[in-house]
Amino acid sequence: MARKQITWAGATGRDAGKQFQITEMSARAAHDWATRALLAMANSGVEVGDDIMSRGLAGIASLALNLLGRIPADRALPLLDELLNCVMIDFGKGSRKLIDDDFEEVSTIFQLQKEVFMLHIEPFTQGGLLTSGSSPTAQSQAA
Repeated sequence: MARKQITWAGATGRDAGKQFQITEMSARAAHDWATRALLAMANSGVEVGDDIMSRGLAGIASLALNLLGRIPADRALPLLDELLNCVMIDFGKGSRKLIDDDFEEVSTIFQLQKEVFMLHIEPFTQGGLLTSGSSPTAQSQAA
């Protein structure tokens, strides 16, 4: 199965109308990114409550979304920059990797980082409680 890909367009300011292609990371790259993010949160004193952990991957996705901002800048900036590796600018006749001059608005960078992040956690947030007990395999075995 191919990686998910979406097109995102700037809607405001000087980047209005610019088209960007966002492609999902490989499973290995996403795992590595998530592990580094979770370790950075844990090493920054972010407390993970039992209620979050009992919600499985959906809880971890929710935690990451809400607490990513608590990671110190020296650890957070490389993680956020890495999200932009999933983005290419689309010129209609082709696309290429991003360069700094592709952005004229700071908000575009934040929005793209958020879109990349959301693309990767979408399966966890749409699936509700994604734990081993709620997996399709576990459900079919229970039937």
